[in-house]
Amino acid sequence: MRWNMMILASCLATAGCVGNSMSERQDADVESSLQYDTVPCDQLLAQRNGLAQQYNLPVTAKPTFSNPAMGFGPFTPDMRSKAKRDSDKASGEIDAMNRSIERRDCGKPDNQKKKFALPS
Repeated sequence: MRWNMMILASCLATAGCVGNSMSERQDADVESSLQYDTVPCDQLLAQRNGLAQQYNLPVTAKPTFSNPAMGFGPFTPDMRSKAKRDSDKASGEIDAMNRSIERRDCGKPDNQKKKFALPS
């Protein structure tokens, strides 16, 4: 009976770490860029630049991932400070914005309009 209680306690402790693990929280920092496709280009560029300035990040920021010991990623608790977690989340948002900006060619002159414009 005593062994059963020890095994149950260790399983519960391990399960408690899984919901708050470093790998799960870092995966959550990666965002879809599709949510930014409806935002006008000039507004999206300003939003990205403001977010980068707020967290002192480059406008080319990408989410980073730690390299825990093999197989222990889901069990490694997230020990980052709140400021680091917020900065990593902002990096994920900036990366998603950049992918939307690149896909839509925001910030680049529209070559199609120049090509088909009437001479003045």
